[in-house]
Amino acid sequence: MNKRIDLHMHSLFSDGELLPSELARRAYKLKHEAIAITDHVDYSNIENIVQIQEAIDDINANWDIKVLLGAEVTHAPVESIDDLAKRAKELGADIVVVHGETLNEPVVEGTNYAAVNSKYVDILAHPGLITKEETEIAKKNDIYLEISARKGHCLSNGHVANIAREVGANLLVNTDTHTPEDLITFEKSYEIALGAGLTKEEAMKAIVDNPRKLLGDLLDES
Repeated sequence: MNKRIDLHMHSLFSDGELLPSELARRAYKLKHEAIAITDHVDYSNIENIVQIQEAIDDINANWDIKVLLGAEVTHAPVESIDDLAKRAKELGADIVVVHGETLNEPVVEGTNYAAVNSKYVDILAHPGLITKEETEIAKKNDIYLEISARKGHCLSNGHVANIAREVGANLLVNTDTHTPEDLITFEKSYEIALGAGLTKEEAMKAIVDNPRKLLGDLLDES
């Protein structure tokens, strides 16, 4: 049986509602294999991402779910995105997400371009009306584009799916979880992928193969 991997979630250490342990427990009950806790960061709080590392280590030592330390660079000046992503990696983040140019928020123009050009970024979340040029750069730099389950951010899922298919870029389905209700099952993630216009084969690649490829050996580390 396939288990879900979700690489975009928030705890109460940014604007989520749950402790890391509660987030992991709820994900475990919904048959997740792995999650990344990617709390929002800019220069005001990026040094604090290590606060949850001890909790993550405790979860990984005792429960059958892999929890990864991450960060989501959010609403930062485009000139700072690369440096913030680099700093997150230096602090131990396994997964660095950039809050893309969603149609639902006033994200600074140029954020997508800065994100896909950073070697420290793993995922460009909810990238809105991402351009073909930006998508080609994302493919070249092995940066994954997100199909979002989150209300508002999902408005451009069809565009993201179509342009990723045209270019051959990698897609993931993430929830951007903030509340218990945001967590979804494997079956729901498959439906969301199909709803974005992916074929059955493309949907399975986005929710099974691609997250495993991105994580690589991280899934096997104790």
